[in-house]
Amino acid sequence: MLNISGLCSSYGEAQVLHGVSLDVKAGEVVALLGRNGMGKTSLVRTVMGLGSPQKTSGEILMNGVSLEGLAPYKVSQQKIGYVPQGRRLFPSLSVLEHLSVLDKGSKAENSAWSIQQVFEAFPRLKERIHHKGNQLSGGERQMLAIGRSLMMGPSVLLMDEPTEGLDPVMVGYVENILKKLKESGLGILLVEQNLYSALAVADRVLIMETGALVWSGLPSELMNNEETLHKYLGVH
Repeated sequence: MLNISGLCSSYGEAQVLHGVSLDVKAGEVVALLGRNGMGKTSLVRTVMGLGSPQKTSGEILMNGVSLEGLAPYKVSQQKIGYVPQGRRLFPSLSVLEHLSVLDKGSKAENSAWSIQQVFEAFPRLKERIHHKGNQLSGGERQMLAIGRSLMMGPSVLLMDEPTEGLDPVMVGYVENILKKLKESGLGILLVEQNLYSALAVADRVLIMETGALVWSGLPSELMNNEETLHKYLGVH
């Protein structure tokens, strides 16, 4: 599905990604770990074509189709969903309004979720159907951000810090959501600071340091590698 090779990008003269290569297959979660400021968010923003940073070289393919030069809405049309850090909801729109904007009704593709499916997956959102974005808890906002993205019918989902600011109970809830999405065949690139949450759902783990991938392996291999945990993640 998603294949990235030799990707470099920069903010003006400052290069932030240095030859990143990775892939995300159907039905797997690839966790991208690393300290703050190492380029993880820059990677997903580059894939989505959000303008900054700008891709300078390398290739991004989705099911063999190049994303070169595509606007963000065109990238999403290639079945790539994006759940941004901070959720990025509209504070004045209700839960229903957030979802209705994306409802394709009877013309929906098989992979696109309906509003009803979102409410079935996130019953709490149905209870808050008329609450505005700025009236939701952190966990509820994350549910809405995920549900909103699923209504675009993605095959691959890019998730940037989905557990940020959530309490342990809600972190576990998000983990269960990711496991169910994986079982449905969705591929997920998970950018995460919460090491143990990431390892609970990941099939493979990548570590980024100063814009480059410096380690890859299985979750069990990482947990048994004290040197790597300490050197790149600050875990003692």
